[in-house]
Amino acid sequence: MNIINIGTYPPKQCGIATFSMDLRNSLFAADNAVSIMALSDDSFNYHYPEEVSFNLQQNLKQDYIKAAAYINGSSQIELVVLQHEYGIFGGIDGEYVLELTKLLHKPFVLITHTVLPRPTKRQKQILNELCHRAAGIVCMTQRSKQLLVNLYEAPPELVRVIAHGVPDFPKKSSQDLKRQYGFQGRRLISTFGLIGPGKGLELGIRAVANVVVDYPDVTYLILGQTHPMLQRYEGEKYRQMLNNLVTELDLQAHVIFVNKYLTNEELGDYLYMTDIYISPYPNMDQAVSGTLAFAVGCGRAIVSTDYAYANEVLRGGRGLLAEKPDPKNLSALLCQILSNRELSENLQAQAYKLGQTWTWGSIGKEYTDFFRQIVQETNHQEEKQLNYAKL
Repeated sequence: MNIINIGTYPPKQCGIATFSMDLRNSLFAADNAVSIMALSDDSFNYHYPEEVSFNLQQNLKQDYIKAAAYINGSSQIELVVLQHEYGIFGGIDGEYVLELTKLLHKPFVLITHTVLPRPTKRQKQILNELCHRAAGIVCMTQRSKQLLVNLYEAPPELVRVIAHGVPDFPKKSSQDLKRQYGFQGRRLISTFGLIGPGKGLELGIRAVANVVVDYPDVTYLILGQTHPMLQRYEGEKYRQMLNNLVTELDLQAHVIFVNKYLTNEELGDYLYMTDIYISPYPNMDQAVSGTLAFAVGCGRAIVSTDYAYANEVLRGGRGLLAEKPDPKNLSALLCQILSNRELSENLQAQAYKLGQTWTWGSIGKEYTDFFRQIVQETNHQEEKQLNYAKL
């Protein structure tokens, strides 16, 4: 198939950009031709790789009309893949994306990254319209599917649940990695991702403050740089707040910030040397977390707040969920794992078992099968209409 993906794309640093690249690579590996329509903001001058065939300026309404004309004018493009997150498109709640989809003459698949259980009226209207124009809809959890069908009135026959893909990280020895990175003799708790408010890192730090009283060999690694957009508008205000909290709690010997954008190789190393991965999101409506998916992919023992994605993914012994998003509950679960090696190994085994079904090689095949079905159905409908017109 010949596919074009609309979404943010590296070198822009955000979760959807990484997802777009990983999806493109997995589709390409399955013998599909995939080009990219990259969404760019005004803040940065991105130097895109050759697969980017169209640079769509996020805040220019006219660009969405040009984008539709570009796609419609291509005789090669068979299918459009639209990554949807309200914040990556221009206009109120990303409404400019509707300018593009209402003009498209090609079928598009909507991949939903945020499915809000309590949307504003406009947010609901936008996703409702997208769902009714789409030829297919992808979400990443059963809960999101229920919301799409029951709240956003998406046609249920169009909705497919496909898990968030993860890189195929080569498995490595935790002890060897700890020696390589200078953490021998330490038990490591980690969190990774672009840093900003909403990630709950202050909860993680306060939880670790409770843990080190009984487990002084614990180190908490906060992996990742500040989100580039946040850094542009607020500088390092949030990170400085976290640093101040570390000092206030006298945790300088127990909390380390690795302030850089990690490559997949580095990320795999840090995850495989991690004894416990903590996902302390305070927003219980969080529909998807690529970082949590990566931790599952590496088979880590995981402690998380009970947000929507974690609740669905970590059931059945794949992780421990805090009753409340507070340091006391999180620290109790961390200590439970630190004191029980058998529990830790069981959590790792169960997470790894699931994670191995989420590698992009497998997920790419699921997407390819779904996309092929849609293209075939579209071609069949066009043939029927053509034959009807001849009568």
